[in-house]
Amino acid sequence: MNKQKIIVILGQTATGKSDFAVEIAKNIDGEVISADSRQVYEDMDLGTGKITKKEMQKVPHHLLDVASPTTTFSVSKYKKMADKKITEIAKNGHIPIICGGTGFYIDAVIDNVVLPAVKPDKKLRKELEKKSKEELFLILKKLDKNRAESIDKNNPVRLIRAIEIASALGSVPALKKSDESKYNVIKIGLTMPDEVLKERIYKRLNARIKAGMIKEVQNLYNRGISWRKLENFGLEYRYCALFLQEKISREEMIEKLNTEIWHYAKRQKTWFKRDANTLWIDPREIHEKALALKKIKDFLK
Repeated sequence: MNKQKIIVILGQTATGKSDFAVEIAKNIDGEVISADSRQVYEDMDLGTGKITKKEMQKVPHHLLDVASPTTTFSVSKYKKMADKKITEIAKNGHIPIICGGTGFYIDAVIDNVVLPAVKPDKKLRKELEKKSKEELFLILKKLDKNRAESIDKNNPVRLIRAIEIASALGSVPALKKSDESKYNVIKIGLTMPDEVLKERIYKRLNARIKAGMIKEVQNLYNRGISWRKLENFGLEYRYCALFLQEKISREEMIEKLNTEIWHYAKRQKTWFKRDANTLWIDPREIHEKALALKKIKDFLK
């Protein structure tokens, strides 16, 4: 049985993944499936760096704006929706391209990860959402020391889900890859020198602020989304929410955001570099982009 071929474009934040995915899609008649744990939410555009209609250049994009920010979206839900979209895109004779920076979402799909079957506990979540990320980490540490060592302790959404699973099962089971992946995959990773990426992060952050990112967060609060929940979305939403509550100054907000986004980029690099099969390219180099396109076309033959 021939496996469905899919392209994966991954890499750190601000490396230009969305633009590159569009470029590839136009060359191979592809459609893009976003792999970003925050871009699934509607009305969270500037803070997540969501691609605009103009930037899509008429290339179909999927799994953007598929959930309300008042709800909680899980990796298991993402995997189910992504698998369905891959099937639909292939049936239409097009090539599925997964593009994003949430490594956990990408791995769940391409490695056919078996996820713990624990339903959301609304009562528990309501209690946990009132707590700080530091408090959540300590709760998880008491419940499951092993999971606490491997989790991103700055991500309240992941911490809450891990506590939920550990509370139901006694501990968080190690994620298992199913016996066989459903897909034949080629991974293209975008990378660039640290100093270049730091500068890009800083410029992009300032551009988003000028475009109205703080107002976007205020609008979400006006819709009834609590400051705590906004802070739990992390990074841009956390620090804009703190600024809007007058807990930090505008200068502190920019400084902290710049630092935290860079720390997040370093964590992404650590995650993605585990796979030796990824072809890494610098998207600023035309010859490297051409090489990646050739590899993709050869892969699709």
